[in-house]
Amino acid sequence: MASPVLDTDRSASRSAAPAAAPAPPARRTRLLALPEVRWAALSAVAFLAAFPLDLAGAPAWAWGPLYALCYAAGGWEPGWAGLQALREKSLDVDLLMVVAALGAASIGQFLDGGLLIVIFAVSGALEALATRRTADSVRGLLDLAPAKAVRLADTGEEPVDVADLRVGDLVLVRPGERLPADGTVLDGASDVDQATITGEPLPAAKAPGDEVFAGTLNGTGALRVRVDKDASESVIARIVAMVEEASATKAPTQLFIEKIEQRYSVGVVVATLALFAVPLALGADFTETLLRAMTFMIVASPCAVVLATMPPLLSAIANAGRHGVLVKSAVVMERLGQVDRVALDKTGTLTEGAPRVTDIRLLTDHDTVTDAVTESEVLSLAAAAELPSEHPLARAVVAAARERDLPVPEATGFASTPGVGVRAVVEGREVTVGRPDAPSDTVREVEAEGRTAVVVTVDSIPVAVLGVADRLRDGAPAAVAALARLSGTAPALLTGDNEAAARRVAAEAGIGDVRAGLLPEDKVAAVRAWESAGQRTLVVGDGVNDAPALAAAHSGVAMGRAGSDLALETADAVVVRDELATVPAVVALSRRARTLVVQNLVIAGVCIGALVVWDLAGHLPLPLGVAGHEGSTVLVGLNGLRLLRESAWRKALGTPSS
Repeated sequence: MASPVLDTDRSASRSAAPAAAPAPPARRTRLLALPEVRWAALSAVAFLAAFPLDLAGAPAWAWGPLYALCYAAGGWEPGWAGLQALREKSLDVDLLMVVAALGAASIGQFLDGGLLIVIFAVSGALEALATRRTADSVRGLLDLAPAKAVRLADTGEEPVDVADLRVGDLVLVRPGERLPADGTVLDGASDVDQATITGEPLPAAKAPGDEVFAGTLNGTGALRVRVDKDASESVIARIVAMVEEASATKAPTQLFIEKIEQRYSVGVVVATLALFAVPLALGADFTETLLRAMTFMIVASPCAVVLATMPPLLSAIANAGRHGVLVKSAVVMERLGQVDRVALDKTGTLTEGAPRVTDIRLLTDHDTVTDAVTESEVLSLAAAAELPSEHPLARAVVAAARERDLPVPEATGFASTPGVGVRAVVEGREVTVGRPDAPSDTVREVEAEGRTAVVVTVDSIPVAVLGVADRLRDGAPAAVAALARLSGTAPALLTGDNEAAARRVAAEAGIGDVRAGLLPEDKVAAVRAWESAGQRTLVVGDGVNDAPALAAAHSGVAMGRAGSDLALETADAVVVRDELATVPAVVALSRRARTLVVQNLVIAGVCIGALVVWDLAGHLPLPLGVAGHEGSTVLVGLNGLRLLRESAWRKALGTPSS
């Protein structure tokens, strides 16, 4: 092992450790900055104020203006959008909802109409908010790359804007700074945290000739980097472009009922007009004909159909939320149950995202040393030497010693060399911990198993090799098997990490399809290939590098605890507690919700059909029509609410009900 240059002052070495990278400035749109949210909130508040007054029998002047405000605030936008659609010779369900609400109000059913208006206004506000937050995160991603860089010119150091850097420029990157551009290291050595680009759990050692990426975090060494790409062509810029492109080209999502809204809306309007105009032309009484036509519109209006769809999906969303999975909309909940292919990221998704010491292998070719040094002593000495270091490998070694309750002696003469390792004097012995100089059989064996090899040397004699790796999440194999059963296809692993590490994790998790060393565009290409083949793909990831694939997939789920802002906003659902077992559970819950939606549509269709036939073939009294309509609405609502029960989640999770 190469001997690093010793520093006599430990505090100086600590000061050289990289400072925490500053968080990008927040670019989140405020909730009330969206007009859709403001109008929906006003409509809902007005409805909630009018509702108890109406039920209590207060005079109309007390609750009438409140209902009017509810209708106006929540209904003008969908009404205007519906009128705009009419200009394009299209009739959508939003306009029909507004007309049905106004029709209900015209015959005194202000409560029913107001409820419809509020449902549609809140739904539109949530959709607008989700769209805007995604755009905020895409813009915020650009802040990962610094705004300024230090360019090295003939006259010395020159601070410049990153946008002014040109291919061929030489820049200086000090410890703790983010790389300003994609380029090649010409001088210096350091460890660079590339998790935002590749998803690797450990910083990558960089030396002259190595490639680096804009937005990644430099470690303890200074680097001189030649700029190889303009800012607009960097990997981080391409991630932004891919997320925007995938979001723009992703097929429009619709609830099941919305797929037939055009024909249904046209049919109800035509039938209502015919029911009013034809009898009137034949000399029927105007008031009676109008009342009959309005009765028809009320009983045929899609209130029950809308509620047939929404309660099961919203109940599933609420149940999943109680168990740590945030599903962003009813559309997302419906889509999750359609997936037939699953792709998982490795670091932070299948694994915990933090390196751990997995094994300690004593080197038997130094018997005089190993006789005196046990595994515990090796770990204790290594932890003492690594204690002052901020490197993730050092933290893993120290954590392993503390987990075993081993003593960590005081070390002196600490020194750290970027890309090499650390040296210190522990209990009178010179201890070095770091990367191997020349791979031995033991080192090659550890690396072949997908682990990082760290050599511990005592008094210039290598005594042990520590294997360090990212640990598989608890329950990952069971979750992978459950996803395979639900989708009918074995999941795939898409990762930017190296082949050996990827295959080790895949073997432990039970995954056979392994694709390693992927950049973000490679993950997107794999997802689009599956989608082009007709497979609806679910992507599960957590990092910035996963965001383009999350956006391009049929459905995307992000691990929330350590997930990047962009991944959390781009994904359709977020696993807040990082419990991988909840991913197949929410897919199973979505399929159960879709089953209840079909049941409810049958119930709603039968009830609406019976009331319509009664109104057309005989004389359906308006109160009875309203009662039948509201009864069917309540029935399908209660049926959908069954998914709120705890037993529904246990069944989705595969846990027997007690």
